[in-house]
Amino acid sequence: MTSADARAGLRSARPSGRPEGAAAVVIGGGLAGTTAALALADAGLRVTLVEGRPRLGGLVFSFRRDSAAGELTVDNGQHVFLRCCTAYEQFLQRLDAAHLVPLQDRMDVPVLDADRMRLGRLRRTALPVPLHLAGSLARYPHLSPAERAGVVRATLALKRLDPADPALDGVDFGSWLRRHGQSARAIEALWDLVGVATLNATADDASLGLAAKVFRTGLLSDPGAADIGWAKVPLGDVHDTLARTALDKAGVRVELRTRATAVTRGADGWQVSVESGPHGGEQLTADTVVLAVPQRETHGLLPDGALDDQDRLRDIGTAPILNLHVVYDRKVLRRPFFAAIGSPVQWVFDRTDASGLAGLPEGGGSQYLAVSQSAAQEEIDEPVAKLRARYLPELERLLPAARGARIRDFFVTRERTATFAPAPGVGRLRPAARTQAPGLFLAGAWTATGWPATMESAVRSGTAAAREALTELGFPQGQLPQEAA
Repeated sequence: MTSADARAGLRSARPSGRPEGAAAVVIGGGLAGTTAALALADAGLRVTLVEGRPRLGGLVFSFRRDSAAGELTVDNGQHVFLRCCTAYEQFLQRLDAAHLVPLQDRMDVPVLDADRMRLGRLRRTALPVPLHLAGSLARYPHLSPAERAGVVRATLALKRLDPADPALDGVDFGSWLRRHGQSARAIEALWDLVGVATLNATADDASLGLAAKVFRTGLLSDPGAADIGWAKVPLGDVHDTLARTALDKAGVRVELRTRATAVTRGADGWQVSVESGPHGGEQLTADTVVLAVPQRETHGLLPDGALDDQDRLRDIGTAPILNLHVVYDRKVLRRPFFAAIGSPVQWVFDRTDASGLAGLPEGGGSQYLAVSQSAAQEEIDEPVAKLRARYLPELERLLPAARGARIRDFFVTRERTATFAPAPGVGRLRPAARTQAPGLFLAGAWTATGWPATMESAVRSGTAAAREALTELGFPQGQLPQEAA
């Protein structure tokens, strides 16, 4: 069968009307899949969610680790969100978890220049955009007066861009910044400080369209848009434990340790073949299927003809994130977090309370810091001993209180495919939620949400997939899940 024949066959199978008691299968239990499953169940569908791992949460998870200080609950990486991430906030509310992931009252980011050992701050006021950052920028010690003035001009130019303009997708952000008078120092101390953490790429490796989305939405849409939030409890408590509770209450059948091996269209609807360990396989039948797995896994499950040029999914690259975890025998950092410039260290967070260390009898005043390193292509596979030798002295340089402190534990977590690579041209590769196969939909932070690979993008993709599925099933507009602003 040719691809054209396959597409014609898939189109001819499009359901008509709204079937009573429609069934859905969601493949993937990350944020995108959980969001889609909850939205479909809330609309009355019988939903089965299958996840190959023994837990939910995808790449946002926790695990237990025995250390010299006692048993810790460790997040695989430091995940934060901004107040402008309205879909993720709604997701937290749906899980009854918003109180566990609070936001700053006002954006306040301590930035330490390692070369001069000088601390600056990026913080906002209640003034309207763009005046809310004017005072902070005027006092930002890491840029010269001329560089600060240049940042203002570039910001005004950025505000005039439309992130949805396809022409921006093919341009790299670094070139655009240099054309708009940004020095190497300004890029390091401001644009990459924010961009690397949100895009998982340096300016030279990032699409201008995605960079414009980040900076326009986070810094230029609303005074409070860039207020930062992060979990005060282990990520698994939210995205696994509370997510399972919400799914159970919604009536979703959750099958963990269950891997989807094939998705095919039959006379009775969609057939999803799954394997669940030693118990063998099972065939699930559904009116609607949502694939909420990474792009290459999606490519392997898509039937022929479901997308134009399906091989483009293979061209969506990935980018790694490296996290270094250090437990000191004393308190060495008195802030909840800080960012560094002029240093290999990017962002450092205090995870003492969230990990449970503070409550352990063996804790004894110890402090647990997590060092988050995005765009870590050059270091992601380096041995732990080499990373330890590089980063522990650097932390002592940044944190004088760490000098002479005993290291009670040091370990590394690596996410080699943490996000899709936001390279120029990636926008034309990202598919929409609706495929050409009736009843088959896509979700994941890598799909065409308009956002970079964030928790916000994942949740938005799950909502979009559910909306498309319910629309196709004939649900009226008023019963569809609402898209975030």
